[in-house]
Amino acid sequence: MGVMTARRRITRVRAGSPDEPRNVESVGDELTVEAPLNLIVSGESIATLMRTPGHDLELAAGWLTVESGVRSAAELLGLRQCRTSDDLELRAADGIDGISGRGIDQVHLALADGVQPPRPRAWVTGAACGVCSADVLDLRPLRRSAPHTTGWTVAAEVLQGLPDRVRQRQRTFDRTGSLHAAGLATDTGELLVVREDVGRHNAVDKVTGWALFAGRLPATDLLLVVSGRVSFEIIQKAVAAGVAGVVAVSAPSDLAVDLARDHDLVLAGMVRPGRMNVYAGSPLVTGLE
Repeated sequence: MGVMTARRRITRVRAGSPDEPRNVESVGDELTVEAPLNLIVSGESIATLMRTPGHDLELAAGWLTVESGVRSAAELLGLRQCRTSDDLELRAADGIDGISGRGIDQVHLALADGVQPPRPRAWVTGAACGVCSADVLDLRPLRRSAPHTTGWTVAAEVLQGLPDRVRQRQRTFDRTGSLHAAGLATDTGELLVVREDVGRHNAVDKVTGWALFAGRLPATDLLLVVSGRVSFEIIQKAVAAGVAGVVAVSAPSDLAVDLARDHDLVLAGMVRPGRMNVYAGSPLVTGLE
């Protein structure tokens, strides 16, 4: 299913013309849902992720790709989703649906023998926090393959077109204006999957989970496209997924650039049609002359 939205009544203010007063009206507005997802591994609560509901099994699988080094769907045993209570109620307020008394969604699973269970997180992992309460910075255990085959390259014009192509598939963003997106694309610009979420890192986990279930990990020779900035956590997830590069509409941090270079990734930021900054992997990008 797609991601969830909710409606609330708001006061909308619009500027008027020189001959007309500004317009103030009460209207219904569609909002992105943000809600907790509790991840239960072998009966133990490992983490509570704040996310936009939708593609939750992919989210859990992608999160475990980083946290436990999961490499195939066969390593996730008894994967299922449920809700802690059935007290989800819809109410009508002047014809606008709202949500109250929400239950907590849970994903339950066990890990196959030999897969290291993740360390329980000490607190809720917020929608803006991909590595909260986790040990970070050493990415070596995450890299299990070369990021691309020998001789792999990607054209500059392909990179420049990817963010707009992802944006065109952000259907829920069109209705709410408050979602990030991530996608996986080939070196020819074909988009294989796009997922949306209130958190940038959640969207990346969802596409990683899609690749896991599709048997596409490591995602060698694929490009990870993200709608926001590139921080350490995005490169961390890119290395875990085994992608060849990261393409973003915003700029990376210095640590993200250093780590992309360390792991031989293409990293393109501030990407727009006809322009971009290549922060890492420029020898792998053709058409820069």
